[in-house]
Amino acid sequence: MTTHPPLLIQGADVAGGGAADVLVVDGTIRAVGPDAATDAPTGTQRLGADGLVLLPGLVDLHTHLREPGREDAETVETGSQAAALGGFTAVLAMANTTPVTDSAEVAETVHDLGRRAGYVDVHPVGAVSKGLAGQELAELGLMARSRARVRVFSDDGRCVHDARLMRRAMEYVKAFDGVVSQHAQDPRLADGTACCHEGELSGRLGLPGWPAVAEETIVARDVMLARHTGSRVHVAHVSTAGSVEVIRWAKAQGIDVTAEVTPHHLMLTQDELVGYDPTYKVNPPLRPAEDTLVLRAALADGTIDAVATDHAPHVRQDKEHAFTDAAFGMLGLETALPVVSTVMVAEGAMGWADVARTMSTAPARIARLSDQGQGVVVGAPAHLTLVDPGRRTTVDATLSRSLSRNNPWHGRKLTGAVHLTMLRGKVTAREGLVWGEDA
Repeated sequence: MTTHPPLLIQGADVAGGGAADVLVVDGTIRAVGPDAATDAPTGTQRLGADGLVLLPGLVDLHTHLREPGREDAETVETGSQAAALGGFTAVLAMANTTPVTDSAEVAETVHDLGRRAGYVDVHPVGAVSKGLAGQELAELGLMARSRARVRVFSDDGRCVHDARLMRRAMEYVKAFDGVVSQHAQDPRLADGTACCHEGELSGRLGLPGWPAVAEETIVARDVMLARHTGSRVHVAHVSTAGSVEVIRWAKAQGIDVTAEVTPHHLMLTQDELVGYDPTYKVNPPLRPAEDTLVLRAALADGTIDAVATDHAPHVRQDKEHAFTDAAFGMLGLETALPVVSTVMVAEGAMGWADVARTMSTAPARIARLSDQGQGVVVGAPAHLTLVDPGRRTTVDATLSRSLSRNNPWHGRKLTGAVHLTMLRGKVTAREGLVWGEDA
């Protein structure tokens, strides 16, 4: 096993709780606090971190790595590098690959590609239905028992709209404490052409409407199915105030529901669509400002559990079309932390402890990743993210580590930047460079 020299991180603000020294030895946090320097063995490297914030490694519940099948848009390696630069130590790779991740063999392929790359832990998400067709359950049990140990299942990109199939999936995953992550989109209310929040703007732009109720009715149905089955359900990329209302009610009833929100739904609104720029075509669509404000408040108060990127790379020939013909999705791994820092922390809505909760602890718990999200505590694996909270950067899409360039943040100034990422004691990214480039 590869070993890495001991490292003493000196003076970092540990998740907003005050400055402390943190000693990392053999991939584990050995000491936190004033005694950390005393305990440091011979040969320990020292990293001055005054003014920086130390977080547990970030965990992304919702990443599209495109491999196998669309390696022209992204590979597990390039996506992992982008994730490391964004402060992530674990990502969950969605199942809409080619072939679909609906079998143990494909799940293990993705898992092994992640281990080979070595920048982040890559955990495949299994499809709920075979071929994402919504007709027959995929090999849920086999994927769960495989060496990939799949615990999250989703047909993301498509809704599991058949209530009977959704119920069966929820019942099945209970046996191994799995969870179904739902792309909430009733296809009878918002079909595959829907691409703009339904309202005055969609009418004025002449774009097919994607009404909020198409999301909200599925969320409402699924929380009731979760109550009926006694199982868990996770709501992917929540985008409307109505969905927040349903999730808040369900949690008050004791229903085991969790939810995520994307960085782009926290910052961007439907007004971006006025110029018909396909970069901003995403599913679910960007919503009105009033929904955005509700999403921010729900993340801050814990109704929404986690931030998830929905990183969705696309090659130019799939994205650079008329708005209605372009592919859905935008990049997010490298900019998620700065967006949350800008929108939530700099505005005073959340502190760094909340960032640790929503971008590390909660997503790790939802995905049942026992070695992630443990916090900056003695004995925990050294999955760490060091952040410069005051650094202002202007996003340059041409510098993205992703193979694709559908970056909605290009030219925007964001506050907060990832300084260093560490996976089991190995520095995987530092000041814009990934492991292997900083020698």
